[in-house]
Amino acid sequence: MTAAGRRSGALDLLVVGDANPDVLVSGAPETPPAGQAETLVDSGALALGGSAAIVAHGAARLGLSTALVAMVGRDPAGDFVLDTLSAAGVDISACTRHDTLPTALTVCLNRPDGDRAILTAPGCLPAFGPEHVPDLTARHVHAASYFLQPRLAAGLPRLLADAAAGGASTSLDTNDDPSGAWRLAPGLLAACTFLLPNEAEALSLAGALGAREDGPDRGADEIDGLDDALDVLRAAGPVPVVKRGRHGVVARTGTETVTARGPEVVPVDTVGAGDGFDAGFLAGWLASGALPQALAWGCACGALSTRAAGGTTAQAGPDEAAALAARVEVGVAPLTAV
Repeated sequence: MTAAGRRSGALDLLVVGDANPDVLVSGAPETPPAGQAETLVDSGALALGGSAAIVAHGAARLGLSTALVAMVGRDPAGDFVLDTLSAAGVDISACTRHDTLPTALTVCLNRPDGDRAILTAPGCLPAFGPEHVPDLTARHVHAASYFLQPRLAAGLPRLLADAAAGGASTSLDTNDDPSGAWRLAPGLLAACTFLLPNEAEALSLAGALGAREDGPDRGADEIDGLDDALDVLRAAGPVPVVKRGRHGVVARTGTETVTARGPEVVPVDTVGAGDGFDAGFLAGWLASGALPQALAWGCACGALSTRAAGGTTAQAGPDEAAALAARVEVGVAPLTAV
């Protein structure tokens, strides 16, 4: 595989998807008491949220010419999102502001063990559709938060296929599906160069894909672990790149399995770490066109993003990302013919 060559006037990266503020609360009880009881917590912070926005912010910090296409409301939350992105160097000229619906808002209740509960008010996200995505030329097109934006989701196979036909590489990070159905539009995965789920998402996506009439001849309850899921997702078209937290990442091409794992870090906050990985992975891919290097950059940027609260506060610059990427252990194993 090779990365798309730089074209005159082309962006490095076009990101399409969600953008919203995150309210980050640490130290909340698992079930906050009701009855108008006021519960004190360890800390709270306001940060840029939305998978697509965090990826775009991280990519710009790494030096990629990056544009975000998203929808926010005409409200202070929308102002905060766009001002934060613009200050990081992200081109927001293609972002749309809805006249009546509010900007989406997410509250993250972070637990000491690194897990978290996520509450999202979707606001204008369901109104965002393919008609809001202008015809911009980019070396790579990335889409995020598929299940939160049903109108965009319906048009995403065509959007990504058109980008690929124009010479761009493409990727999708679906993020979680609140409905639990995990169904993707026909043709979507075939239009993706890379699929970037975490491990739980990969298992769910593979299970749903296996149960589809037009998918592999597998039932949803027949997916036998991550290795099996990688095969099912790879058969649908993309290279699956599965994020496994502190266990690193694993990817499957048609001929080999590539793994990467960085040095252990003690995270302050893991919100947005997967999106930080995506930004680093795409920067590494566009710089090298090589999967091992892209995985190393992804691991480095995902780890570095956990140094502070929020998904963007501690995102890496290119020098520190390169330094940590050089310490990531990468393994390549050829697939064994059955």
